[in-house]
Amino acid sequence: MSDAGSTISISLKSLSLYMVGADLHLLQQSTMASFLLLLCAIGALIPFSIAGDIAIYWGQNGNEGSLASTCATGRYAYVNLAFLYIFGSGRTPQINLAGHCVPASGGCTGLSSDIRSCQQRGVKVLLSLGGGAGSYSLSSTEDARQVAEYLWNNFLGGTSAGRPLGDAPLDGIDFDIELGSPNYFDDLARFLSGYSSRGRKVYLTAAPQCPFPDAMLGPALNTGLFDYVWVQFYNNPPCQYSSGGATNLANAWNRWTSSIKATRIFLGLPAAPAAAGSGFIPTKDLISTVLPVVKSASNYGGIMLWSKYYDDTTGYSAAVKPCVEKQLPGFGKQNNHLY
Repeated sequence: MSDAGSTISISLKSLSLYMVGADLHLLQQSTMASFLLLLCAIGALIPFSIAGDIAIYWGQNGNEGSLASTCATGRYAYVNLAFLYIFGSGRTPQINLAGHCVPASGGCTGLSSDIRSCQQRGVKVLLSLGGGAGSYSLSSTEDARQVAEYLWNNFLGGTSAGRPLGDAPLDGIDFDIELGSPNYFDDLARFLSGYSSRGRKVYLTAAPQCPFPDAMLGPALNTGLFDYVWVQFYNNPPCQYSSGGATNLANAWNRWTSSIKATRIFLGLPAAPAAAGSGFIPTKDLISTVLPVVKSASNYGGIMLWSKYYDDTTGYSAAVKPCVEKQLPGFGKQNNHLY
């Protein structure tokens, strides 16, 4: 253990070593990329900084590239397939993957090879339920059980003659419940979690809105069964970042990270100004102002971005990935261990 004074001294010494040891061309460049990397290096010296990952939503724009190419970028640890937007209360479940393929005609079964490609790279692929448009609800505990059984047999480790995405089992289910009623989604989480006892882990994730508690997912999150929770810190001015100020976001983040029992909590953000009505955080502000706050939480998991299409337009994930993670690539073994 060390006191605060020695910690600061070590950090300053490490920063000096970094400045001396970094490639000369990096120090001389005046590009934004170099500036952001320097901020990452400084931020990495913050005591107790935790490694993070990036989660992305894919499936709602046919111009965002294939699922396999998304995983091949190396930028994402989790990919949520958006969305199963019709289900429950007697409805015939339907998945919508925008311009990528047409599930109704069996046109999405070829995604199995992409799913396996992602998983071979260590990327977890999940099916996201709900979204901001659709028709979904659960009418009873029995309805929740039936939906869980459908998901298991058609997307997870079970078997069915008509699996929409082919025979490759997904890693889990993401709850992005924004419409209707919160009723019985806690039961759905329990039933899905129960399938993990069959030998293949079923990951459960959720994307609540940042006002706490979330009106739609509060009861489900209270089960404590969710592995990762990517809180949407956008389209919600009372708890999102505003230009020059992170107080509202920090207060909400502290509430979420101290109240929800989950393996990791992620900061959910739009990947471009056009990706949401409000809440976009410029990369330099995320790195210099927001990440030092959120990375202090012991259950910090990284960031979630909406969506792959918008990320392609801005390069957001590529710009912030070294800062979201614990170590900076590309500076050599010696420099990677300065913190």
